[in-house]
Amino acid sequence: MKNTPIIVSIIGAIALICVAWIFGSSYRYKYNNSNTINVTGNAKMDFESDIVKWSASYSRKSTDLSGASEQLGRDRDLVKNFLLQRGIQEKEIRFNAVNISREFNYYTDSQGNSSNTFTGYNLSQQVSIESKDLEKVDNASREISSLISQGVELSSNAPNYYFSGLEDLKLQLISQASENAKLRAQNIATESATSLGQLVKADLGIFQITGQNDNEEYSYGGAFNTSSRSKTANITVKASYLAR
Repeated sequence: MKNTPIIVSIIGAIALICVAWIFGSSYRYKYNNSNTINVTGNAKMDFESDIVKWSASYSRKSTDLSGASEQLGRDRDLVKNFLLQRGIQEKEIRFNAVNISREFNYYTDSQGNSSNTFTGYNLSQQVSIESKDLEKVDNASREISSLISQGVELSSNAPNYYFSGLEDLKLQLISQASENAKLRAQNIATESATSLGQLVKADLGIFQITGQNDNEEYSYGGAFNTSSRSKTANITVKASYLAR
């Protein structure tokens, strides 16, 4: 039993070393995490759309369903011929199914009784185009209202513009924004008389597409402009680096 005090002393010393190591590790972890450089990198790029989508609708109304259907068919032929004459390829033209609805006039008499009168069938159809020939589609969308003088009850929507290489553009911007974040962190480290350590965290910010020179505001959920042919893509990357 003479060795008992020695064993107790050894165990106590080991325990003290373990506590000191745990405390030191915790301190270093806290120190490292409290000495980080947090930056936001940004990258943007101007680009031109290469796809246009456009649609218009036309309608006919009559108490005679067959007659309204024939009129709508003639309107369809007029619309198709107009687009073909403007250089739009037939494979780019799509006609949706005809929509038919019954319309009524509703009224209430002096005794509060409600009734309705059938006024006719309303038939409508939409034509849409997707093309890479932006100029031809733009011109057609502006000129198609001339069919109104031929009796076509037509409503044209504004063209929407898209970019087929958007995913590659986004990856390129992420790389540029990451480099921008690292450069900003390095500048901060230099001004603080420290050295830049490893990257410990990076978060991708909102990807925004706005029209060039439109003074368009960014959206919290991300803006995605389709009304402008000329666009600007913008992305941010939030990064945290250790400061050594």
